[in-house]
Amino acid sequence: MKKKTLLFCNGLSGSGKTYFIQNTLPTGLFYNLRSATTRPMRDGESEGAPYFFRDESYFDTAALATKLWVNQAIWTPGTPKWMYGIPEFEIYEHLGQNLIYDVIEPKYTRQLIDWFRSHGLARQYNFRVAYFLSPEQNLETARARANMPNDTDVRRANTCDPIDFLNAHIDPDYTLMPRSGLYNSRLDAHIKRLQRQK
Repeated sequence: MKKKTLLFCNGLSGSGKTYFIQNTLPTGLFYNLRSATTRPMRDGESEGAPYFFRDESYFDTAALATKLWVNQAIWTPGTPKWMYGIPEFEIYEHLGQNLIYDVIEPKYTRQLIDWFRSHGLARQYNFRVAYFLSPEQNLETARARANMPNDTDVRRANTCDPIDFLNAHIDPDYTLMPRSGLYNSRLDAHIKRLQRQK
């Protein structure tokens, strides 16, 4: 049996991850794993699209493959915790497909790789890590997207730098900057191989 690919897209907000996933990857080649989150639903969103909307207690009891607390660095008691995490059922329901995990910090990529290994699923997947470099105006992009209190501070606190990859013991396979039109020929070749295998 040929292994499927789990592609990790690591990069700051505004680095082009979402655009790459939605507009560059061939339609239907990858399934984009959905996370549960405590953040409020925004206009145009619904349950399961793009998140499963849950309260904080869910993150204390649910079986999760990853668990992110993105405002931990600035959180104060009595304020909401912004939690994210992929429910285990979301992965089990889509095993056998090529998968994508879109996340900022490499330490959460490490979480999911370790989960696959500890659950005996790593033999079914090749892990590939794409590092999306941010344009110089990234903070302005983050400010433009801010729609919750302290949103810009949270985005600044969640980093995606070379030291973050070293700390997570991850060596990125591909580096790209799609917002500037810079892609990666090796990633493109890998995607073409996956298309031929379908």
